Amino acid sequence: MTGWKPRRSWAEARAEPAPGGFGVQLDGRGLRTPAKAALVVPSRALAEAIAAEWQEVESVVRPAEMPLTRAANAAIDKVAVQHAEVVAAVAAYGASDLLCYRAEAPESLAARQAAAWDPLLDWAAETLVAPLSTTSGLAHCPQPEASLARLHGSVAALDAFALTALSELVSLSGSLVIGLAALARQAPGAALWEASRIDEAWQEEHWGSDPEAVAAAAEHRAAFLSALHFHALCTEM
Repeated sequence: MTGWKPRRSWAEARAEPAPGGFGVQLDGRGLRTPAKAALVVPSRALAEAIAAEWQEVESVVRPAEMPLTRAANAAIDKVAVQHAEVVAAVAAYGASDLLCYRAEAPESLAARQAAAWDPLLDWAAETLVAPLSTTSGLAHCPQPEASLARLHGSVAALDAFALTALSELVSLSGSLVIGLAALARQAPGAALWEASRIDEAWQEEHWGSDPEAVAAAAEHRAAFLSALHFHALCTEM
């Protein structure tokens, strides 16, 4: 027996001002999150984009095809009520950031990593005042406590919506620095995603690719760019 799926029962989805921001109305009724909270987002641009997702529903509501709605629901129902816990989980990536672990060999891979990753670590050191150490190989590389504290502070300063985006960016890339650089528009999102996949790209070039791995990578890339788009809409006036 298949589970019940909500079907379209509204004619019009539109963004409207709401207390604390902007909401989405379906035929004049305010949209709510799965936890029954009012879906109120920080910008009209995001509300309009969410309304567009609902307007595009043909018959059955498919959350997997509504990434902005899902992200807003997560920000309101989960991240806002567990802000400190999410901050701790995201900031923890700084202690073992992908960018700090370099290949011992071959030299061509190490050079590719340095070219992409050193500018990002320089940005973290200069802009976030959070220099991080690098190492070759897999042995744990301890990081300065002051740097980790500053990275934690940068994460903690984010509101629930920005933190939702950052959490996705960091978990997909494996790098807190890449996630923070993405929010700061330090480089195009596609370039930052490619920077997170240097090791995988090198292996594919030399050993070939697996169709399932390629499909998974494409899905993760789309999710990374969607999280960045969500953040851009949150901050658009």
